[in-house]
Amino acid sequence: MNKKYSIITIICFLLSLVTGIISHDLIIGGSTLFTALLCAYFSSEGKRISYILGLINYLLIGYVSFINHLYGLFIFGVVICPIIQIQGYISWGKNLDENKNVKVREFTLKNSIIITLSCVIGSLILSYLLTLIPGQRIAFMDASSNTLNLCAVFLSILRFKECWWIWLINNIVDLGIWLITFISKGEGSFMLLLAAIAYLVINIYGIIKWNIEAKKNKN
Repeated sequence: MNKKYSIITIICFLLSLVTGIISHDLIIGGSTLFTALLCAYFSSEGKRISYILGLINYLLIGYVSFINHLYGLFIFGVVICPIIQIQGYISWGKNLDENKNVKVREFTLKNSIIITLSCVIGSLILSYLLTLIPGQRIAFMDASSNTLNLCAVFLSILRFKECWWIWLINNIVDLGIWLITFISKGEGSFMLLLAAIAYLVINIYGIIKWNIEAKKNKN
């Protein structure tokens, strides 16, 4: 690990440690925030380790979602995500440049239309299905978060730079979910709210970084 990555890892650890102690949620909350920050950062850098960190993070989010009756996020985190993360790790390994960074691609207009329609239709269908589960809260936001996240993850595996724009929209939805859950005193919600805020910064960095990489690959 180079110096920059070491510094980022230490900063994320200290931030997670301090906020975990302050919020009295060091084990689950601190681990969730730590893996979330590192996963997003290394993903923006195009590093495969992001998929290992992402697997751990999604399992933790699945646990927190289950105890807060967000069953869409729970199913995504513990059922769907492990398969996707393993596939992503393998796929990126086959498409690395000389610096061990993933080779980035970009959308066509046709791709954009298909993805937009898929996200809208998928959110509506999943939202309806979630309303059938007793105790489900904020179904449409839960459904939208899962649909957008799943779409962004697949685009990331396929190395499309637009995955970061989808994640940015998803992050705004997540901010709403965890803010509502935090206000209603949901367990473990504070750390996920902090992670969502931090994601905004990393999302913007990821958009800039992958745009630069995509331009390099076109030359």
